[in-house]
Amino acid sequence: MKKLILAGAALAFSISAAAQSAQERLDERYNLALAAGYKALFMCGAIANAERNGTTRTPESVHEWELTGVYDAIDGIVRELDYRIVRSEEGSVARVEVLWAEDMPARYANATWTGGCRLAPIGMVPAPQEWEPYLTTRDDPEPKAEPELFPVGEPVEIGAAPESTKLQTAVADALSEKYGDGTRTTAVLVRLNSRGNGLTQVASYKKGFDERTPQRTWSVAKSIAATLIGAAVHQGQVDVNHRTGREEWRDDARRAITIDHLLRMASGRYSDTPGNRTDPLYAGGSTVEETATNWPLIHEPGTKYRYANNDTLMAVKAITDTDKSVEPADFFAAAGMVHTVAETDWVGDYILSSQVWATAPDLAALGQLYLNDGVAPDGMRLLPENWLEYVSAPSGPQPEGSNFGYGAGWWLFNDVEGVPADTIAALGNRGQYLVIVPSRDVVIVRRGEDMVGTRFDIAAFTRDVLAALEE
Repeated sequence: MKKLILAGAALAFSISAAAQSAQERLDERYNLALAAGYKALFMCGAIANAERNGTTRTPESVHEWELTGVYDAIDGIVRELDYRIVRSEEGSVARVEVLWAEDMPARYANATWTGGCRLAPIGMVPAPQEWEPYLTTRDDPEPKAEPELFPVGEPVEIGAAPESTKLQTAVADALSEKYGDGTRTTAVLVRLNSRGNGLTQVASYKKGFDERTPQRTWSVAKSIAATLIGAAVHQGQVDVNHRTGREEWRDDARRAITIDHLLRMASGRYSDTPGNRTDPLYAGGSTVEETATNWPLIHEPGTKYRYANNDTLMAVKAITDTDKSVEPADFFAAAGMVHTVAETDWVGDYILSSQVWATAPDLAALGQLYLNDGVAPDGMRLLPENWLEYVSAPSGPQPEGSNFGYGAGWWLFNDVEGVPADTIAALGNRGQYLVIVPSRDVVIVRRGEDMVGTRFDIAAFTRDVLAALEE
């Protein structure tokens, strides 16, 4: 392996070693490891999942969108780290490796055709190969197409909206900075179910993105997790009012935590920051089991709202630990979300607090499923009757100081001026939004790569879309 040169990283950390404390040097090294893991996973996920869907992403595009404007500790490092993309003989992405230290193996993420990418723990050694800087170009061999992997129900007929409507204007505005200075919208889709007249859809994409381009959903995955739990309830695999069943909790007060508590962010467990940062899992390669399971109780379950990745991770483990047959891919296929992938940690546990890759049309299909009371396009019931009512009920403790309420894995627009009170939404980092307005039969999807410090005003956009549909 050639001598590692990290010029950009050296600039980012210009403080001399002599002037640093031992802790500062340790933190600097840890941030380098996290930056390398973050880059390996995002480079792998963006490129491999796009190619799975029959489209392309380049490393340059990933640097521009996913790897720009991330959190401060790694933003000045992540784009400068050397990497290579290793492909199989068939041409598909096998893994992405990122160098970060002369005395440690490269951080890497492995890719599979059906399961997306998974990040190896720090210190794991990829298969030995001579280092050669590698840049993907559009001339790279195309992966083998395997359409049999994506079974679909009856197709949904979607008509085009009339030309030059107010709705098209609102969609175009979303691609500008009207709804937030510095915001970076990549896709907008609005779908109206005109009862008796089929579906009408307007969509627009930033150059380099299209209807087959998946993006990481970030915390929109929490609403997907709640939906998958609904599917398990429908199949009789779980009851949300039952306890999680964790054996190690049998002798302490955490045994009272139910799946419903976890979905409503009301487990009562401690988390170190709002949302609880999960860098060891998301970028360090740790597992869901070692990251999410052992936090202590500080409130009686069901009495205190605390938004936490760990609660969603535990809710999913409550069903996957007891029923190994739970496969998100099966649900996605049945729901028509054929370009969606739920990724796992290194040992196979789903990271459904964040790590799902989905297209804008697939998120619209999820919204449509809720408008159809859990019935798929082919007539198959996937969710219990009235599951929408369950996830939209603010029956647990609520967020403080916010107009948005919280249901079971879904945000509620129940106190947002100018928006129907029955509106629910899945909200994710960097501007991922899926809004469902049942009383208006409308689904709104906005995808973005908003940098730290910028925010897209989804409430204002929702109001404008609904007003446009009244014309």
